[in-house]
Amino acid sequence: MKIKAQIPNLFTMLNLFSGCVALVMAIDLKFDLAFYFVCLGIFFDFFDGFFARKFNVAGPLGVQLDSLADMVTSGVIPGFVMLCLLSNTNYSAFHYLPYFGFLITLGACYRLAKFNIDTRQSDSFIGLPTPANALFVTSLPLVIATYPNNSLIALLLNPWVLLAITVLSAYVMNAEIPLFSLKIKNFSFAKYKLQIFFLAVSVLLLLFLQIPAVPLIIMLYVLLSVVDNTFKITSSK
Repeated sequence: MKIKAQIPNLFTMLNLFSGCVALVMAIDLKFDLAFYFVCLGIFFDFFDGFFARKFNVAGPLGVQLDSLADMVTSGVIPGFVMLCLLSNTNYSAFHYLPYFGFLITLGACYRLAKFNIDTRQSDSFIGLPTPANALFVTSLPLVIATYPNNSLIALLLNPWVLLAITVLSAYVMNAEIPLFSLKIKNFSFAKYKLQIFFLAVSVLLLLFLQIPAVPLIIMLYVLLSVVDNTFKITSSK
């Protein structure tokens, strides 16, 4: 067994390990640490694919391991975090409402299975990737903690708003929405002006808002993609 061929799998296992630790942190209601371990898992998830391509060792085993690891880090964790958020609201009218948080997990599972057989998503994505969705959901408790007295943020304490976010989250991961690629292969402002604009705004948001900027960045990514797709359709007519 070539050691070089196992390097991507090692990063995949580190992604899975990070997801397992994030789950323990979320169970202990340490949502900040859960978020950071999800970020760490996504970091490892990026590099397993990077090294698989660099060493030309990509194969079916790596694909399956990657999806299984993502199922924990980007599927189970955001679903459990949403369950916790729903559990901390006034949901006395429907005792089992928090379990609907796992709709995110189900949506992520379907997304990952579909991604493995979809040949259209080699350079860009159709539907929101599970890691991006995981960052969005797991950052919500930190946003609430950062702005506890903000009336707008208080909406995130409403169970029906959280339920709407849950359903929308599961939908956007599997929706036929082409998202623009963030890969810039050669610097050309004319060709990549949308990507450059998005990255510049994202950096500014992170500098000024830090972690609370994460859900805004994810929403901006989807919104810009929808606007870009609409513009392309209109221009082609």
